[in-house]
This record gives sequence, C-alpha cells and structure tokens, in this order.
Amino acid sequence: MNRFADHFDLKIPLALAPMALASGGELASACAQAGTLGLVGGGYGDLEWTSREYQMAVDAIGDNAAAMKRLGCGFISWKLAENSDALDWLINNHRPAAVMLSFGDSRPFSKRIIDSGASLICQVHSLKDLPLAVEAGAKIIVAQGTEAGGHGATQERGRGTFSFISETADWLAAHAPGTYLLGAGGIADGRGLAAAMVLGADGAMMGSRFWATKESLANPQAKTVATQTDGDNTARSSVFDILRRKNWPESFDFRAIRNDLYRQWEGRIDALKNDPEEGRAAYDDGVRQADFNRAHIGIGESAGMISNVPDAATLIGDIESEMKRAVKGLNP
Repeated sequence: MNRFADHFDLKIPLALAPMALASGGELASACAQAGTLGLVGGGYGDLEWTSREYQMAVDAIGDNAAAMKRLGCGFISWKLAENSDALDWLINNHRPAAVMLSFGDSRPFSKRIIDSGASLICQVHSLKDLPLAVEAGAKIIVAQGTEAGGHGATQERGRGTFSFISETADWLAAHAPGTYLLGAGGIADGRGLAAAMVLGADGAMMGSRFWATKESLANPQAKTVATQTDGDNTARSSVFDILRRKNWPESFDFRAIRNDLYRQWEGRIDALKNDPEEGRAAYDDGVRQADFNRAHIGIGESAGMISNVPDAATLIGDIESEMKRAVKGLNP
C-alpha cells in the first residue's frame, strides 16, 4: 500500500495513539490484530501500569507473529527524563515493533530504543522540532496539530493539522526522505486518513476515535458523553492540568470537553493557578462520582465525528472502507 504500511505489514496505514491510561493492552492488541499499529499508552512511565498492560497485549496476541510485529508502546519524554524504568523494562523484556516519544527531547533515549530493534517514532508540534527528531534517529515522525485531544502544543506554539502535515512533508522530502510521516489531530475517519496522505503523509495516527471504542480503558459514561458532543464544545488550555496536579511544561496544554467545571475556570486561569484548592476539590469529587460535568474528558475537535462506541476491529474496517471511497472519489 505504502512504505509505512509495508514497514509494519499493516492492512491500512494507521496507528493507534498511545493515549495514557486509555490505550491499554486490550485496545493495542485489538488494533495490532486488526492490521494497524497498536501502541500501548505508557504515558507517564508508571512501571506497574505499563508492564501489566503491555504484557496483557502480548498475551492477547499470542502466537500471531504478524500482529506482534505491529505492537509497540509510547512514552512522554519529559517524564522519562525523571524515571525511565518502564522504558527499560519494555526493551529488556520484549521486542516492541515501535516506541513513540512525545513532548520533549527524544535524544537521551533514542539510542537504547533503536539498539533494541524498535522503530523510533517521534511526535512533533512545530517545524523547529523536526531537526532534533531526525537527529534522534526517528524512523517515523508524527506531525500533531492543535486539533488533537488531550495533550499537545498550545494554540500559540502549535499548528493546524493540514498545513503542518504539508510543510512537514516538504521538509522531510528535502532533509530526511527516508523518514515516514503520520498526520495527527482531528483525524477520526477514513476521509481524514485519505486527506493526510493527499497532503504528503504516509498515514495517520488516531487518538480520540479509538478512545471511544469498547476496548479503550476510558470510563464508559465518558464515552457516552463524548458521542453527544461536537468539536465546538472542546477547548485547549491548562485548566485540567492544574486541577489534576499535572506539572506539564508551559509549551503544552490539554484539549478536553468544556464541561461545567471547565467553563467556571477557563476565563480565570491565573486565579486557578494561584489558588487551585476550590477547583481541585470539585474536580476530585467529580472523579469519585464519575460526574463528567466536573471530571475531565480529554478528546479532540473530531468529537463531532464520534457517534458510537464500536469495537476496534469494526472501527478499523469502517475506516478502511471510508478511505477507499474517499480515494475513489478523487479519481472517478
């Protein structure tokens, strides 16, 4: 199909985003077995969580050698800089097909990843990130636009997905033509996958759409809420990072549904930073009660394209059909 799909023997050129605490072993293994690249969301680098979920994926895949070559893991680079035990466990005990690093400098970890035989995936958010990712030895670049759910570049620092894919494709063609490119951010169906490839990407990475699948570890009630919202009702800011006590670098923030608690603080972020206890108490109680008017739902602008909660294999089949229809429409 194309070089990215050929590299991992994929059915379609698509990767599961390694969403922290959502892309667990069941979802990653389901994606790998259905013919896409399945990445466990190692996220913050918790050794117990990562080892449990990755081993679950390995056990689910069993002796399916082709699927095992489509299984990997992703980590947050700035957290690995604090503790890399989970990464070390992964490459010392398994042979991941790929390891993805996001949100920080990949170079301190790239050699041990590449030496393990895994393909290094680096997510970038601006053109100035590209030389460092290529220097790290990235085989695959993920160009993430600010439309993405969860963490990403702030609106001031980041880029819209479509123009960013195009410019990144041009830069790689000139400076690192052997590096593959995936688009991410606001891509949630076969139309978006086809569009990313028309713009010069080798495929796409999807997070939000896979977040709303049966195998995802996200709360089932949260998934239902997500199917009832749209892209207009999401926003990117530091509100939920402050409420969740997540000390992210200032260049990144978090896109989520604008629920009641979010709206209470979105115009008063400085006040929330200076005195967060009231907001945190409300958030913590919302989490305990599974009340998503207060607890967060980290999802992207593609929310309006999410109307159901299928199993991952069914979703991948639908995306493949949509992609083929979109490509056929370009060449009637």
